[in-house]
Amino acid sequence: MDYIDLYLKEDLNEKGDITTEAIIKDEEGMASIFSNDNCILAGAEEAAEVFSRLGCEVEMIKKDGEEAKAGEKVMEIRGKIKGILAGERLALNFLGRMSGIATLTRELVEMCRKKNPNIEIAATRKTTPGFRKYEKKAVEIGGGYPHRMGLYDGILIKDNHLVCVSLREAIRKARKLGREVEVEVECMEDAVIAAEEGADIIMLDNMSPAKAKIATRKIKEMNPDIRVEVSGGITPENITNYTFADRISLGWLTHSIKNKDFSLEIEKVF
Repeated sequence: MDYIDLYLKEDLNEKGDITTEAIIKDEEGMASIFSNDNCILAGAEEAAEVFSRLGCEVEMIKKDGEEAKAGEKVMEIRGKIKGILAGERLALNFLGRMSGIATLTRELVEMCRKKNPNIEIAATRKTTPGFRKYEKKAVEIGGGYPHRMGLYDGILIKDNHLVCVSLREAIRKARKLGREVEVEVECMEDAVIAAEEGADIIMLDNMSPAKAKIATRKIKEMNPDIRVEVSGGITPENITNYTFADRISLGWLTHSIKNKDFSLEIEKVF
């Protein structure tokens, strides 16, 4: 069972849509989904797949990554009314959350690239359990960088690792895996050690813009190929203070966004 099947089962359980079953027979119809906010559309592919699995046909009016204005139609669905209503909320949930993430990501990318055209705006693992792949996809649709999908696909040495082993030893051990090594540091001294040990990416965590800028300059003097990432306490209000880095990562993209509003209306019954 994949995620969409799991989400449908969560909503329908074994009994199905008992309200619709009680009052609707086998009528067929056509419904439309409208955006009620200006946004960058995301989740349209997933919404379409929801209806497809319920036996409906979908016509995409707008595609993921395109701008949708308030009041615009983004999708038409044809099929059994029972199928349309069974998928309605799940499809709208995909659209609302993913479009909220994509829209904020696009806004922040555009803001930051006015100061640094090469900067990456990245997500973190501060995501909704069971929905991470879609939240990370929405970040990409908005022009951001997804970062690690999980603990399994990227090395990132953090403070709790360093309670058990020294920074130098941790980097040396991690480098033996032959993969890119990223390390999180909170002070200039550790940033220098990480650069000396050949870390590929140094994340400056919870540093003020002034301190992070000085640390970035020092790291680049030691090795200009090391990428500098800043993270910790970064919000849409202060993000442009950190555009001297190569990458800015912020959990805000996935844990503090506001959903965009979409609605489904049945327009014809056959």
